[in-house]
Amino acid sequence: MTPDNPIMTARALVLHDLEVTGVADADAVSLLEDAVAQRAWWLEQWPAGQDFIVGLVAQDVQDGLLERAGRWPVCPTCEDATHALYVEPDLGGPNPTWVCEEAGIEIAPIGRLSGGAPA
Repeated sequence: MTPDNPIMTARALVLHDLEVTGVADADAVSLLEDAVAQRAWWLEQWPAGQDFIVGLVAQDVQDGLLERAGRWPVCPTCEDATHALYVEPDLGGPNPTWVCEEAGIEIAPIGRLSGGAPA
């Protein structure tokens, strides 16, 4: 990952979170690849949007998974949680973080979710 390649950085960070949450199957990775391709085009049109790419790719994958498989990532902190984490800031950058809106807490930066079982 290099700072001069925000698309590949976004791909690696979101893939990490898919893997540690146990949902990095072929469909999820395909959604990620589609999001990366679409956001690469978006970034070509708006180079100043580089700081937003990681969060936007995460949100794209999250939206795609909701339609196909359900909420992702599920909150690991709330007991018996079935709600998803959300990306803050809302437009994905800079420094996007997974947050639990119900508890009002930051969980981890995108690409830094842990593999522990949900609480």
